[in-house]
Amino acid sequence: MEARKHRNTHQGAFILFCLFGFLFSLLFVRFVQLGWTGKADGQTLAVIAERQHQQTRTIEAKRGTIFDRNGSILAEDVPSYTVVAILDPKMTTDPDHPRHVVDPKKTAEQLAPLLGMDVEAMERILTKKAKQVEFGSYGRNISFELKRKIEALHLPGIAFIRDTSRFYPNGMFASHVIGYAQKDAANETVGKMGVEKELDRYLREEDGYVSFAGDINGFRLPGGKERIVKPDNGANVYLTIDGKIQSFLEDAMNSVEKQYKPKKMIAIVADPKTGKILAMATRPSFDPNKRDITNFLNDAISYPYEPGSTMKVFTLAAAINEGVYNGNETYRSGSYKVGPNTIRDHNDVGWGTITFNEGVQRSSNVAFSILVKEKLGEDRFLQYLHRFHFDRKTDIDLPNEAVGQIRYRYPIERITTGFGQGTSVTPIQQIQAATAIANDGKMMKPYVIEKVVDPDSGKVVLDHEPTVVGEPITAETARKVRAILETVVTSEHGTGRPYQINGYRVAGKTGTAQIPSASGGYLTGRENYIFSFLGMAPTDDPKLLMYVAVQQPHLDVTETGAAPVSQIFTTVMKSSLQYLHIEPNGEKRMKAKTAEPQALDSWIGQPAASAAEQLKEKGYVPVVIGRGKYVEQQLPQGGDHVLLGERVVLKTDGAATMPDLRGFSLRDAMKVANVLGLRPSTKGSGYVVSQNIRPGAEVRKGDYLIVELAPPRQWEKAAAEKKKEAAERKEAEPHE
Repeated sequence: MEARKHRNTHQGAFILFCLFGFLFSLLFVRFVQLGWTGKADGQTLAVIAERQHQQTRTIEAKRGTIFDRNGSILAEDVPSYTVVAILDPKMTTDPDHPRHVVDPKKTAEQLAPLLGMDVEAMERILTKKAKQVEFGSYGRNISFELKRKIEALHLPGIAFIRDTSRFYPNGMFASHVIGYAQKDAANETVGKMGVEKELDRYLREEDGYVSFAGDINGFRLPGGKERIVKPDNGANVYLTIDGKIQSFLEDAMNSVEKQYKPKKMIAIVADPKTGKILAMATRPSFDPNKRDITNFLNDAISYPYEPGSTMKVFTLAAAINEGVYNGNETYRSGSYKVGPNTIRDHNDVGWGTITFNEGVQRSSNVAFSILVKEKLGEDRFLQYLHRFHFDRKTDIDLPNEAVGQIRYRYPIERITTGFGQGTSVTPIQQIQAATAIANDGKMMKPYVIEKVVDPDSGKVVLDHEPTVVGEPITAETARKVRAILETVVTSEHGTGRPYQINGYRVAGKTGTAQIPSASGGYLTGRENYIFSFLGMAPTDDPKLLMYVAVQQPHLDVTETGAAPVSQIFTTVMKSSLQYLHIEPNGEKRMKAKTAEPQALDSWIGQPAASAAEQLKEKGYVPVVIGRGKYVEQQLPQGGDHVLLGERVVLKTDGAATMPDLRGFSLRDAMKVANVLGLRPSTKGSGYVVSQNIRPGAEVRKGDYLIVELAPPRQWEKAAAEKKKEAAERKEAEPHE
């Protein structure tokens, strides 16, 4: 019995020995394998060990700052904090210095007012079964100053998480231009609107880091390797927006919004020489710090609508450029038949028989219908709509630009487009087109981004320069259009009289656009319009171009739609001109240079040389014909009302000679033919590029005059050749 017991014991011990021996062998083999290969489950053990000891610290980068053109900050990253409440009692190790919220009610009563929260709502959060809680948007992105106020309360369990947030120091200020940026799910700041979105790839930052070998407590180990990756700060963006002019605009729009409560407002201020947008604002707007947004589109570039009579500016320019506009010619106002349709002036009955200049001043739809239908022709007018780029986007450097629609399918649409109905355009399209009027024929692309600069190297990574996108009209046409548009503001008949600015000459055109109804047709009622004004100043050399539109304002019974629009335009334009140190005109100078058509003196019987000199001094362009000494005939005649800058033909006694007509408009060429008694014939349209009678040749009454006309660019080339020929003749003349 005893022997059997010992035998069983020895067998058990042997089994255990074999089992432990087997396990030890497995461990030994595994140890040898790990030592030989240095890998476990396909992973390098050295790398795993390094990870366990490697400590990493983030080096925060900064999103790029947005500045105005004067260097004032419009958007920047600032330190911010998130308020958190620790509710877990285990976090407190010393009862005399609690680290969790001890009294939820007292804490809520003191903290809620600082965060703008309801006390009861905060108390409910503080009594949740959680280790730590936050207070939603109320407790996020708080400033350093608010953090200090909260810390001064010494509330147990209230702590802060440091972060950065996007801050817009001016609040509601060019908001749809600047846009906003916010953190996404990955805690990265991303641009969502405006420049923040358009240039997100430049503005976005990338954090750096430093890594080193450390112990379990995070302390650096002696002799450990260190790696540093520098943060990549976002690039800084400089806008063309002028903070001062933008402030003038925001203040004026705030005042009008408060007084008239319109549905929408749009305003743009531009430098017509460069295309730079100096100010742009819309209503409703928003504060990008709060993101209280009701309209996510920038109406200045994303809202196409029928512009109304501001479109007449470009119809007038087309007619003058083609040489078919005679401001002193008369027509019957009131109504005009287009097939089965009747177009009426805005007062329904018109003003009797008036001149086209007065028709422009009174904003007569009939006058512009005649210009499109009978003077220009519908096909030629369509060409000018394309020249002014009403068929395409401006490609301004902002997101979500829309484009209007030229409605030209039916005869009535072709005519109504001439006075701004049917066809739709955006405000920025009108600004771009109007730069051609203000900039002597050169149409400038609008832009808001001046440059993008790397903050670390100072290198300019993106630079915008003024860009000429077309020359739809000549410089002479532009000057004539401005002179006529000035009379819209100064004339007793002018619809633009509310837009006069004391001391400055203003040229512009009013607009009253109908609003389509959801049920068809247009809305009715004296307030259901988009009232607008497209203006520039000073007239002779515009430094500022401005468009203002106010939709459906609440007007007093004695007010017209011009009241809110002019309040914005005159306030902003005058303040901006003074800010830019544009000298006002003296009263004497204003009177001398008024754009009102002036009665022409009679020069018949006067010495031709003296008459030509005096005409030049008065601002006219004399054309002397013949080899005589005294004026025998003139056109326009004495007593006719003529705009400054127009040609006055003076025929002298003696043999009549043919002047060089290259560069003349059709109207001016016909003046010469009329004075000389010639039988004219024309080919093409635009400005004279060639003539069948050589300049300087004697002519007789009844001779045929054949002139070829071409668009502006071709006649400008001909004018350059004419100048070159004159220089060569002068060079060939014998010198004393």
